Amino acid sequence: MNAGGPAALGAGRRGAPAGARRVGGPVRFVALGDSLTEGVGDPVADGWRGWAAVLARSLAPAEVGVEFTNLARSGALAVDLAAEQLPAALALRPQLAAVVVGGNDTLRAGFDIRRTARELDAVLGELSGSGARLLTACLPDPGTLLRLPQPLARPLARRMHAVNTVVHALSARHRTVHLHLAELPWSAQRHLLSVDRLHPSAEGHRLIARHFHELLGSAGRPLGPAPAPGPAGPPPGRAADLWWMTTRGTRWVAARSTDLLPGLLALATVESVARLRGTTGRYDEQMARAAAAALASLG
Repeated sequence: MNAGGPAALGAGRRGAPAGARRVGGPVRFVALGDSLTEGVGDPVADGWRGWAAVLARSLAPAEVGVEFTNLARSGALAVDLAAEQLPAALALRPQLAAVVVGGNDTLRAGFDIRRTARELDAVLGELSGSGARLLTACLPDPGTLLRLPQPLARPLARRMHAVNTVVHALSARHRTVHLHLAELPWSAQRHLLSVDRLHPSAEGHRLIARHFHELLGSAGRPLGPAPAPGPAGPPPGRAADLWWMTTRGTRWVAARSTDLLPGLLALATVESVARLRGTTGRYDEQMARAAAAALASLG
């Protein structure tokens, strides 16, 4: 789904600002990111809703109101935020801006933690410099969520750890409101994940919104009532998992197989050999050094 304009809160991506206006205007909230922030996993009649739209309804007292714009789109990389979403966000002059990205970067054959760090730092710096208060989050690794075999899961986990190391450091650098989203109980509570196992379910999106609301409140920001948890549906069963993989899941894998799959299989081969030799820790150390070097290169 392409970037939209001000969203009718909780109802879609386009529409009138929610809440009554006051002198000085409503709170302007802009969300940048990929499918997680776009709202995949939380369907509504005309697309996706997601945690950012749920949070937007609670960002100000009713008499103040909120203007919410969701610029996130599925498949976005950190470089896409810098090149495409950031200019649109700056034009909206937001008071609050959510920047959650990095998962897709780990799923690319040409993964480069230095490039990811550089682009993310630029996005956060520009938004912070414009006066926006920033919201950021670290992410769970996709291999664990998908329950991939260890030779496939560990290389992805290693990349995700590097991205999260960068996100943690940049969140401190730019003084963001930071959510340790990776630590939420995704695997232990299956109902929090959608049928694809990669994105939150409707209840999972509400969990993210409630945690951000709590963090903002602790920071002293005046807010509306916290997002309601909503009724938790039953977790998807095996039949639902199979249906997703044979329909949408197959297309998802096929769309990435020319880039991700060959590189991932190569990584898995190297990982398997390293496990036999007892040298997997060496690759962990290499990635950790790469993340540290990426941060050092930012000055």
